[in-house]
Amino acid sequence: MIDGVLVVNELVDFVKKSKRECLTFKVDFVKAYDSVDWSFLEYMLHHVGFCEKWVRWMKAYVFGGTMSILINGSPMEEINIQRGLKQGDPLAPFLFLLVAEGFSGLMRDVVNLDLFEGFRFRTDGIVVSHLQYADDTLCTGKPTTENLWTLKALLRGFEMASGLKVNFHKSCLIGVNVERDFMEMACEFLNCGEGALPFKYLGLPVGANRGRTTMWQPLLDLLNRKLNNWGNKFISLGGRIVLLNSVLNSIPIFYLSFLKIPSTVWRKIVKIQREFL
Repeated sequence: MIDGVLVVNELVDFVKKSKRECLTFKVDFVKAYDSVDWSFLEYMLHHVGFCEKWVRWMKAYVFGGTMSILINGSPMEEINIQRGLKQGDPLAPFLFLLVAEGFSGLMRDVVNLDLFEGFRFRTDGIVVSHLQYADDTLCTGKPTTENLWTLKALLRGFEMASGLKVNFHKSCLIGVNVERDFMEMACEFLNCGEGALPFKYLGLPVGANRGRTTMWQPLLDLLNRKLNNWGNKFISLGGRIVLLNSVLNSIPIFYLSFLKIPSTVWRKIVKIQREFL
């Protein structure tokens, strides 16, 4: 998970320093787990090499079921479920990764066929065309009209095959060193909004100045919101110590796994904890 954030941050930093052009499309899928097409999941199980016995197990376990809607406490007629993965099922994330691998395979194919030009660090260097963690997807490449056509066709085709529909209105296009006219045309073509640096990927900032206090402000706001929800009038001293150690101290760990915290921000966090205690 952290690897993806590291790669996209390194890519953005390299683009800024080399003053090259780069276009990044942040994809938003509509109700990803609820939209998975079972026939596509079965195809991916066969495609990655699962035996027929295992596929039958998955079909018996996942494919099927009924649900009923409660109206004023009374259940209505049962509805047969025809797609989707069960939320909360420990097996569902792994099955969804198989479905998402279908998109990765398509991206690799269009890159190999020279239909999509990813971002190449050097002449013979690594090419980055997409980054994916479950349903959090970034597509990266050169700002060309051909790339836009390929990307839109690929996303539409993947939607028809897998059932994962792209919400273009919530998706956004981020350009680094890209001309203003091209960005306006690209956003209109993809029917999406325009993003800007810094943006968040997997909950961590991308393209931000890590030494500035403003970049850490969302974390400080989150800590303050937690304290405001708890209050401390009716919590004993021991209870406050438990909350500090088990909750407040663990919230910044995800940030600290990738970013080095400035001393000024660290002092603000300690101050927040002391005032609560």
